[in-house]
Amino acid sequence: MPNHLATESSPYLLQHAGNPVDWYPWGEEALDKARREDKPILLSIGYSACHWCHVMAHDCFEDEEVAAAMNRLFVNIKVDREERPDLDQIYQAAHQLLAQRGGGWPLTVFLTPDQTPFFAGTYFPKTPRYNLPGFVGLMENIARAWHERRGEVLAQNQAVREALAQQQPDAAAPAALTDAPLVQAVRELAQAFDPVWGGFSRAPKFPRPGELVFLLREARRSGNPQAREMVLFTLRKMASGGIVDQLGGGFCRYSVDERWAIPHFEKMLCDNGPLLQLYADAWALTGEALFADTAEGIVGWLLREMRAPDGGFYSALDADSEGHEGRFYVWTPDEVRALLSVDEYAVAAPVYGFDAPPNFENAHWNPVLARPLTDVAEALGLAAEEAAARLARARQKLFAARETRVRPGRDDKQLTSWNALMIAGLAHAGRVMARPDWIAEAHAAIDFLHRHLRRDGRLLASYKRGEARLNAYLDDYAFLLDALLEAMQAGYREADMAWTRELADALLTHFEDPAAGGFFFTSHDHETLITRPKLGYDNATPSGNGVAAFALQRLGHLLGEARYLEASARCLRVFHPHLTQQPVVYPTLLAVLDEALVPPRVILLRGPQAALREWTPALAPKLGARDLLLALPNGLAVPDALAKPESDSPAAWICSGTACQPPVTRLADVPL
Repeated sequence: MPNHLATESSPYLLQHAGNPVDWYPWGEEALDKARREDKPILLSIGYSACHWCHVMAHDCFEDEEVAAAMNRLFVNIKVDREERPDLDQIYQAAHQLLAQRGGGWPLTVFLTPDQTPFFAGTYFPKTPRYNLPGFVGLMENIARAWHERRGEVLAQNQAVREALAQQQPDAAAPAALTDAPLVQAVRELAQAFDPVWGGFSRAPKFPRPGELVFLLREARRSGNPQAREMVLFTLRKMASGGIVDQLGGGFCRYSVDERWAIPHFEKMLCDNGPLLQLYADAWALTGEALFADTAEGIVGWLLREMRAPDGGFYSALDADSEGHEGRFYVWTPDEVRALLSVDEYAVAAPVYGFDAPPNFENAHWNPVLARPLTDVAEALGLAAEEAAARLARARQKLFAARETRVRPGRDDKQLTSWNALMIAGLAHAGRVMARPDWIAEAHAAIDFLHRHLRRDGRLLASYKRGEARLNAYLDDYAFLLDALLEAMQAGYREADMAWTRELADALLTHFEDPAAGGFFFTSHDHETLITRPKLGYDNATPSGNGVAAFALQRLGHLLGEARYLEASARCLRVFHPHLTQQPVVYPTLLAVLDEALVPPRVILLRGPQAALREWTPALAPKLGARDLLLALPNGLAVPDALAKPESDSPAAWICSGTACQPPVTRLADVPL
């Protein structure tokens, strides 16, 4: 018999609707039941594409014995972390306090009926293994502690609540802004840099686009060759590894090894949007085909597998298919030989590493770019064109054969924040790489969000099968505000500017901390939880505070709007003490600091639309990180701050801060 998750829309919750566990979604029904029955809450947080979430579900939640113990001892609540990042942030922080180590998913937290956590962990097996306790014995011990040592539990609860409250930054006195945190962050990243494989850690390795974006900005800001080399080297190694799908495009979540060769195979929308932007910028800086190919692969995957019929983009693809992680993506050499001609195999095998020992579970090969095609062509005595043609045919055959396999599951909810990250990536890459079709996709996704996830001037967080739900979070507003600024640079639309201003005003009204500055993760009218996070550091996605401050600062300069500039300055000020102590943890706020020190340069193009279509692609790849470019064709209604005289030939107005230069009427004379 289905449990209380059967009527939910989240694919992750629906995966558990048939468990023998009496699961509830987070809500007053479950919380009231815990209070009435004086039972602790077992809170399990995960997401649909999470491999270890599936393992724990199979080991524990599908097991009758485990479920009986859960139902007898606890009120059991399942949460999709992608729909409820507010709960995930709170209880991940609590896990770090209670367990004294980093968290992850599945997250398993035991709460008192007032929602305060008193024990936390991640994955637990049914019986003891992997140096972990068995789940049934653990639950019995925890329930016993609640009933027999309640005084100790409640005393710890008070300490946990106080510790969580202390994590929120207080008001900070104004401080002199310098570029010292920028310089220090480069130095810290250089100390952590892997000179062999790129990245900034040993295994496991995450792409961490925030740090890479920062390094690319810093290379342009200061001309630092070390920053430039670290980011480009890392992007090359990632693009050559198995973390990117070499046949179908798009990046997986992270690599389990230091070589970027073997990922956990889930593909997330939120990772691929920022990476698309990065690879487009790397191509603009270097002209390297590898960077362009990687960007095109991301968009190819996105439009083929993630675009929803009614607009917008789905959230994720599962790591598993047919109950095995990676099965959809990996090969044996015999499978490859059976599909390819001898000549095609001779090229494809060394390029993709099929002629090397297996790299996945000692029996299969996950394709990587093992050898450059030019080296393979030379070794075989082939012309470069012939080798490329053979590889293209081989790749096409392998991809077609893979398409006949059982596909990984797809999380088909559409999240405002993650769609915004992809919109920003599409708009930016489309502008830099002169791909109007990508820009059109960005505009279509914006229109989808405006139709379905905007209500009475506010945003909702999630959409699935015709229903939008959940009060939106800071990330939804901040990421979409930033995406609209990117989209307007790629192709200005009056409706986008109107929505941009609406979102900026909503941020100030519903999220800003009126006492200290900065922005809470939840709105002022959100459900009351045990704490209200206000975080500035980047995680897998950029900091909501960082993106909000960055976008407000840029919009303030564009429109000459002091309210936006002052809110950005307040946000930077409240996090500035942390920025000076650990700058590398705050890469998005470092961009805010950079543009607080030197305001962005605004380039406004005005003239006939046909002529501007020539100017924009000529300028876009050459712009610096601090440049904003808006093409405003004659006849377009624009805010007063952007209004420039119309003319029969194009002209560029260039402003920085409050100083503007005379208009430039020749494309070659625009300073870059």
